[in-house]
Amino acid sequence: MRKITRYVSISVFNAIALTLLVFISLFFILTLIDQLDSLRGNYTAFEALINVVLRIPGGLNTFIPFSCLIGCLAGLGALATSSELVIIRAAGVSTKRIVWMALRPALVFMLLQLIVSEYVAPYSEQMAINRKAIALQTSVKQSQQKLWNHETNEFMHFDAVLPSGIIYGLSRYLLNDEHQLVAASFAKQAIYQGDHWQEEDVAITHVEKDSTRVENIPSRRWDSRITPELLNVLVLDPDSLSLRNLFYYNNYLSQQKIENSDYSLAFWKKALDPLATASLVLIAISFVFGPLRSVTMGQRVFTGVMFGVVFLLAQRLFGPASLVFGFSPLLAVLFPILICVGIGIVLLRKAH
Repeated sequence: MRKITRYVSISVFNAIALTLLVFISLFFILTLIDQLDSLRGNYTAFEALINVVLRIPGGLNTFIPFSCLIGCLAGLGALATSSELVIIRAAGVSTKRIVWMALRPALVFMLLQLIVSEYVAPYSEQMAINRKAIALQTSVKQSQQKLWNHETNEFMHFDAVLPSGIIYGLSRYLLNDEHQLVAASFAKQAIYQGDHWQEEDVAITHVEKDSTRVENIPSRRWDSRITPELLNVLVLDPDSLSLRNLFYYNNYLSQQKIENSDYSLAFWKKALDPLATASLVLIAISFVFGPLRSVTMGQRVFTGVMFGVVFLLAQRLFGPASLVFGFSPLLAVLFPILICVGIGIVLLRKAH
């Protein structure tokens, strides 16, 4: 039994790994081509290559679920085509046991996905964004990032943020209780000092009743509840953040009484990613035992790709729908997963 388990698991593992390698290779090539269009100034071809390499962990996080789906279809499908799966079942191995054999290698990739999404991808993605913004001497806002924040009556915009606690291009806008602009300032750089920020090369525009007045000072202290950890969250899209940062920032937004639906949706999607991957693996296994038992490998791969696309579209449909219609983000994330689990169980029961 151990030899059978090892044989099936290795077959599925190799198929998943090969599928993931193909996905990452395509991601690398297409992302590099896209980055080459931005070459100018200090953003050289070497910087573009570094940018693409830093984005690979994010690509891993995205492609692992679909690699598990297609890899299981290909790995188990190859065993079914050569009648090895029939022999294994004839030897007395139950369908549930075979499901576990195929699920074991998928668990390895699910663990890899969890580690990468939590500890690697957020930081490499942030570094890629900031290196490009600094090299192009442009703002992260111009790179279509939403680096805005506000506390009480003050709004802030950040051009680029480094994980070490350095802000490049800090704009602050202070409003009064009537929502009228009182003062605006721009600091070329701000450095976190442990309990406050120290702004450098500051230009302050005071808006008075009938005129404005500009004041230039070399440095000033800025007391704020914003920390480098919070800024690291702001740099990235919600889907690129780690689970703990999403939880941390959700609490911060709730305390500031700011709408946090996007981050709540991203939190539940990230938390349920392993369950989503497991549901796709279950679908793949049920297809091999059911409707795809005697088709060619190309048909299996095509079916896996199409089902992955449908699953992805369902996630992208129900997620925004929860924000528009106001139902729970948890329900929006769970619904496609439950559909996959339901289809997989029904097909496996029919095959059994």
